Amino acid sequence: MAHPTPPQSPASPSPQGAVPGATGSTAAGSTAVPGSAASARGLVKTYGQGETTVRALDGVDVDFRAAELTAIMGPSGSGKSTLMHCMAGLDTPTSGSVVIDGTEVSRLSQRRLTALRRTRIGFVFQSYNLVPTLTAAENITLPLDIARAPVDRAWFDEVVAAVGLGDRLHHRPSELSGGQQQRVACARALVSRPSVVFADEPTGNLDSRSSAEVLGFLRRSVDELGQTVVMVTHDPRAASYAHRVLFLTDGRITADLAAPTRRDILDALGQAEED
Repeated sequence: MAHPTPPQSPASPSPQGAVPGATGSTAAGSTAVPGSAASARGLVKTYGQGETTVRALDGVDVDFRAAELTAIMGPSGSGKSTLMHCMAGLDTPTSGSVVIDGTEVSRLSQRRLTALRRTRIGFVFQSYNLVPTLTAAENITLPLDIARAPVDRAWFDEVVAAVGLGDRLHHRPSELSGGQQQRVACARALVSRPSVVFADEPTGNLDSRSSAEVLGFLRRSVDELGQTVVMVTHDPRAASYAHRVLFLTDGRITADLAAPTRRDILDALGQAEED
């Protein structure tokens, strides 16, 4: 079956190697770019000690602009998932700072960080992480229910319409296809109107048709609902849905492409392998 062509932003690609808003080291006094939903400065993450130390992130500066879908790519071990986990407050950086919607995540207490993750950060993972005994509707509102926050029914209806599951809300996960389950997970990530949604290999468990459904929804959530999405992926076709693609190598951002085609992404990956 033919797959829909990913939508493209009208912006022109940045020259490879030119990395606007993203560098491998910290400039003194650097600040977040206006309009950024999430930013990092001088982000370092190391594992181990002494001769066994691994530097997963090597002084990363990056800004994720609001109302954009940004994909992060790189070879295994490049630091892409570590970057996302540090940005989302799921991992603690060794040094440097992370700011989400004006709040420095890296300085929050565990209690305040948990509250921020519930209300201002959305998550979509490769595994759907749905509660099997709850309906699709109950899974979508679960973060708000846990936080004892009211559900904005108008926004709930808008998200459900965008995800295309209005006729499946009373079904449990076992009664849904993989693509439908992941779209429920996407809706759950959006229902609290988070500042940014982090998606870690969101189509990794899906066939090509279901992948296209989920990627199309993530792009529409940006274009139509104004959401900000940061997605880690190894798949050039998935990355081609993004407004922007960042490439990591050895814990550093080495390339930044705007409005890339699949060919642009494959060329950049080929260049990274040669380097």
